[in-house]
Formats: sequence, C-alpha cells, structure tokens
Amino acid sequence: MQAGMAEPGESHSAEAPSLAHLKSATIREPGLDDRGSVFFAAIEMTRMPMILTDPRQPDNPIAFANRAFQDLTGYTQAELIGRNCRFLQGPETSRETVAELRQAVAERRAIATEILNYKRDGSPFWNGIFIGPVFDEAGEIVYFFASQLDVTRRRVSEQAYRQAQKMEAIGQLTAGLAHDFNNLLQVVTGNLELARGSVTSERAQRQLANAAGAAERGAKLTKQLLSFARKARLEPRPLNLNALVLAFAEVAESTLGRNVSVRLDLTPRLPAVTLDRTNLEMALLNVLINARDAMPAGGTVTISTAPVHLNGNGKARALPPGDYVALRVRDEGEGMPPGVAERATEPFFSTKGPGKGTGLGLAMAHGFVQQSRGRLEIETRPRSAEAEGGTTITMLFPAGHDASTEEEPAEPKAVLRRGDETVLVVEDSDDVRALAREYLESLGYGVLTARDGEEALEILGREARIDLLFSDIVMPGSVNGLVLAERAGRLRPDLPVLLTTGYNEDLVAQGPATPTMDVLGKPYRKAELADRIRSALDRGAKRMPAPGEPHHG
Repeated sequence: MQAGMAEPGESHSAEAPSLAHLKSATIREPGLDDRGSVFFAAIEMTRMPMILTDPRQPDNPIAFANRAFQDLTGYTQAELIGRNCRFLQGPETSRETVAELRQAVAERRAIATEILNYKRDGSPFWNGIFIGPVFDEAGEIVYFFASQLDVTRRRVSEQAYRQAQKMEAIGQLTAGLAHDFNNLLQVVTGNLELARGSVTSERAQRQLANAAGAAERGAKLTKQLLSFARKARLEPRPLNLNALVLAFAEVAESTLGRNVSVRLDLTPRLPAVTLDRTNLEMALLNVLINARDAMPAGGTVTISTAPVHLNGNGKARALPPGDYVALRVRDEGEGMPPGVAERATEPFFSTKGPGKGTGLGLAMAHGFVQQSRGRLEIETRPRSAEAEGGTTITMLFPAGHDASTEEEPAEPKAVLRRGDETVLVVEDSDDVRALAREYLESLGYGVLTARDGEEALEILGREARIDLLFSDIVMPGSVNGLVLAERAGRLRPDLPVLLTTGYNEDLVAQGPATPTMDVLGKPYRKAELADRIRSALDRGAKRMPAPGEPHHG
C-alpha cells in the first residue's frame, strides 16, 4: 500500500502517530474480522485518520477506513473500500518514497515517512504516515495498519523558511558583486564620457557611443541585481497607482506588441502608496514582458488594482495586518509547473532559452516589492486539455492614510553646476579617485584626495580650507565612509558630507544621523556629480553661522 511522503532517505517518525514505535502488532482479540469488535470500534472512534488494508487479497486493497480518514481525503467509505491506496497519489508524488513504501510492504515491516497525496477535490496535502503489519496469534499477517497525520502546514513553513534562507544567501552574494561591478562601471563610463568630449572623429565617436551604450546596459543590470537583493537606492514618494498605470499603458502596449492586447481593471478611489516610481515602473514592465513571453501566439494581459485588507491569516502572515493596495498582472499563457513557479523569483533562472532574457525580471520585481515592505505573489495554472492556463502576478504594497495623490513633476536639473570650493575626495579605488578628481577640477573645484578614512582624518586635521567631504561608503579598514562622516562632524560640525556607494543607501540609515549628509549612487555621470556637489555645498552654506556668531572651523 502507498498512502502517503518524506524527503528520500529521511525519517520523520517524530511527526508520525504514537504507534510509530511499534515494529508490528499481534492481535489476540477474538473475532478479529468482526467489524463490531473492540479493535474496529477503537479505530473508528479515534480522531486520527486510520485505514486497514488486506494483504491476503490481490493488490492489497483498503478493507476499512475510519471517519477521520474520510474527512481528511474527502472520499466516502464506499469509494475507498476495495481500492489500493495508490489512487491517492498524483503528479508531484515522490516516486522514491512510493518505492520505499512498496518495499516495506513487500518485506512486511513497519515504515514511517511523509508523502504528498491528493484529496478527492484534487488538492494536494502532505501526509505523515506510519504503516505496520498486523499478525494473528498464528503469526499470519491479516492486515496492514496505517495511521495518518496532515503535516501540510509544517511542510509549507519549512519550505518557505528554506527558500527565504536561500534567497537571502543569493542576495548577499549578488549585492557584493554588484558593488564591485559598479566601481568598475564608474571607471568605464566616466572615462568614456571624458573621451567623447575630446574626440572629434565621427568614427571614434560612434565607437565610443557603442561602448557607452554597453556600459549603460551593465549599469542597468547591476540595478536589477541590487533590486533583487533589496539593496537598491529608493526615493519613495506618494503615488496614485491608477494614474501611474494609465500613464504607463501606452508604454505597455508598445512593449507587448500587436498580438497582445492590454485590458485595464482599475478600482477607483484607491489610497495612495509611497513608492519609488522608477523602480515600480521597471518592476511592472518586467512582469508585463514575462506575460508577453508566456503567450507566444498572443492573448490578453489584464492589469488591475484593488484595495486589500490583510488579517494575518494564510499568505498574509508574511505581512503585518492592515490595509494594502494590490497591483495585479494576469496573462492567458501556458502557466508554470510547480517546480518552475517555486524558482521564478531566483536571479538568472529562466525558461526562455539562451539569449532571450537575463532571468532577472521577476527577481528584480520581487526584491523591489519586498524592499518596499510589500509582497509578490504568484498564482499559476499550467494549460491542459481540461482547463485554460495562465499566471497572475500580484504586487501588494502598504496603503497610505492620505487620499491618493499625484506625484509632482521633478524640476529640471541645472547642467554642470560649477564652483571654486575645496573638496576632499576619499576613495580606495585609484581609478575611481582619479576620475572624480578630473571631474571636479574640470568644474573649477580645488581637490584634495585620500586613499582611506585614516588618511582623510589626517588631512582634515591639518588643512585649513575644506568645504566638502566627498567619500565612498565601503572602504577597507576600521574607518569606512559612515565612521569618517561621524568623526569629520566632530572635527568640523558645519562641514557638509556627500557619500557615494555602489551598494545600498540603507547603510546611511545604520550610521550617524547627520543633517548635511547625502548619498550619490555609482556609477554617476559628470552632470550628476556636479549637481549633487553643488547642492551639498549650498545646503552647507545655509547652515553656516551668521556674522558675529561663533564658527567652528
């Protein structure tokens, strides 16, 4: 008999019923086959699902099933009697576990394990099972006894925990690689920008433009990696999700092509959400591209919004109870098998084949949603002859308390804002430090440089005029950018600080609270550096003491 599963080679007897310690049982009760006996009455009355099979009959069919087993599986006694337990198995049932159960039955020995079974309505459940032979006084086997336990909740929790651990480990590795890659990209993009400004040949300009385009794609790739690792630099603002989707619909239609139509189902009067607009649009675009690729023959993609209240039950246990806003994308594609759906948010996992995607789309969306204190959910059904397939990706975000508002358009930034102040540049990479110096000197600034935090503190102690500290966050030694900013603040309380990183602005939240501190992400362009340097200096100037007030230099 096979009714129920564990990982191959694992024993889960701790989860099995209390009879699991028995190797077998010998029944001396008179009238063993009498359904009115104490033996059968005890099995019938217990709340634990139990069955008996008859190995004396061909195919070892079920001879008796108590009411608890009927409640567990959804089958009636009449539907169970006379059938081998294998009918409870399904497409995801482990063949290895089935083989272990068959061998134990053939050898007439007890076994405790866990198996994925299916109820009458087709829903799967994890069955913790103990099977043991029952002998009569003559030592002849008369039944196989099986007690069951629904361990689905524990299995799901364990699977979710293992998946979270795996994703966290991948995220740490990914973020570290992205940080180093951003330093390299800073050197590449910066020097390409400088070279394009000094080359007049049309052919050379075209070659440099191609190289710059490749570097931009590399920068986009690292942003996706950091989004997956929940280390992206976000600038959240109150957003009207319906307005964003309406504005994005034209982009979606052009991206999805003629064979795919876009349908909008937007719930009016949604509460506002506080999100980074650029990253949200990128996440939505990646989900839409996946939906398009799931429908090679075309179809309809539905983008919908709705308010959601979570009470802490079911899937909502991963989020605090409260009000949320759901952004859903539903396609009419082939759907995903369970194994693919489980790995869909892993970076570089793709079923599209070589050259047809990086495998970062859903990974980036998943990371962004989690970093935004939300949750990404995947509901999918593979297409079959009996039912249509399709996938729904839901992004849940915390709802704001205010009415839904429009994001104010950003003011155009001034180009190449210049100055004549002195900037202390602290960067452990020689190439990045040289590039920053060249950028700043071309803008009119005086530049001092340091290779690490210790050298920067020494310069701060001896140089009279330093108007701004511009430092990398991640540096070797005990004085990283955050520690340097804190110590510099003690030496010169009015000194503005601009930090740069290819990693995570959350590092700033872990450091000292400094009102003059700002962060610039790598790789940055000359115009971006010019704007942020000038802004940091201007903010610092506003905090300088008025004439006659004490000044800490």
